[in-house]
Amino acid sequence: MSNGGLLSPEEQQAYGAPFPDASYLAGGRQFPTLVPIFPDNPAISANRAAWSVFEQWQKPLLCAFSDSDPVTAGGDVRFKASAPGAQGQAHITIEGAGHFLQEHSPQELAEATMKLMADNPL
Repeated sequence: MSNGGLLSPEEQQAYGAPFPDASYLAGGRQFPTLVPIFPDNPAISANRAAWSVFEQWQKPLLCAFSDSDPVTAGGDVRFKASAPGAQGQAHITIEGAGHFLQEHSPQELAEATMKLMADNPL
């Protein structure tokens, strides 16, 4: 089960350890502004190039998303519709997790990944 996206105090301290003070976090805090949501964003051409690869992707592709991630909400829809490798897979939406599924819901993500591998042997 998800822990609701909460990190323990020790985990929070570990994330803060490399940064002497809050001014060192300025770069990381800019990441959300880099999501290319406007047509004039410089990353748009690279994203279109990536989609042209996904639209040809035949290998198994798992969509594992959270129902609580404001950045990628709904992103699974396009993958499921556009990537051939996503067809017929056991995609999951993890309730209460945030953007970083591997931290917020590692067990559910690991189980979904192992199922993907078991369902698609080499």
